[in-house]
Amino acid sequence: MKPIRRSDDKAADLGHPSYVWRAGQKRRFGLITHWSSVENADVLVDGAGIGMYSRHLAAAGARVTSLDIDHAGMVAASQHLENCLVGACEALPFPSASFDTVLSHEVLEHVVDDARSLAEIARVLRPGGRLVLFLPNRLYPFETHGHYWRGEYHFGNTPLINWLPDRWRNQLAPHVRAYTNTDLDQLLGPLPLRVRHHSQLYPGYDNIIHRFPRLGRIIRGATYALERTPLRAFGISHFLVAEKT
Repeated sequence: MKPIRRSDDKAADLGHPSYVWRAGQKRRFGLITHWSSVENADVLVDGAGIGMYSRHLAAAGARVTSLDIDHAGMVAASQHLENCLVGACEALPFPSASFDTVLSHEVLEHVVDDARSLAEIARVLRPGGRLVLFLPNRLYPFETHGHYWRGEYHFGNTPLINWLPDRWRNQLAPHVRAYTNTDLDQLLGPLPLRVRHHSQLYPGYDNIIHRFPRLGRIIRGATYALERTPLRAFGISHFLVAEKT
């Protein structure tokens, strides 16, 4: 599944990095530190945006390297971080077996070649090192990266696009991928990576909570409870941890 990339809009092609640090980001950061080596570890943030996760990983004791294809993002990140590099996920500029942990947070859906990107991550991981992967779930009822209609890009959440057959879904959202469990199995199968954990997460609803605190917390509590049921399959993101064999 490889959408045709036809957008000249930076937000459409690259997505939006994490600009703020709220409950949703804190929750994901807790998962990262629980499932991977952080303190005194060599950590690559592959697709670091403006360095939000990199800064918190460094504060937790990691030796962080941040990489992103967006030069402006790396300039912003370098104001607070060392080792910020501009580069593509498909050709990581590091020797093999360089990192204990690689974080790829909502990045793989935007790259030109996702299979090649994962192969590069596997190459730079040390044996026993872990990939921590967050990426869009095809079963989530909304496409959160916007859509195209009659040649124009429309930003925002669009319902049901990801539930359409590929030929229609990829016409409306050619700029971004969304993944099923089968897609991930096919991508990871040829690689020296063993899946240690795979689940789906629901959103943090931070924007709703900011405007309507009580309602937002009720929605968040209800959907977080769904993560303990088979209905977690409809969460917004896959959360997958794989270990280098």
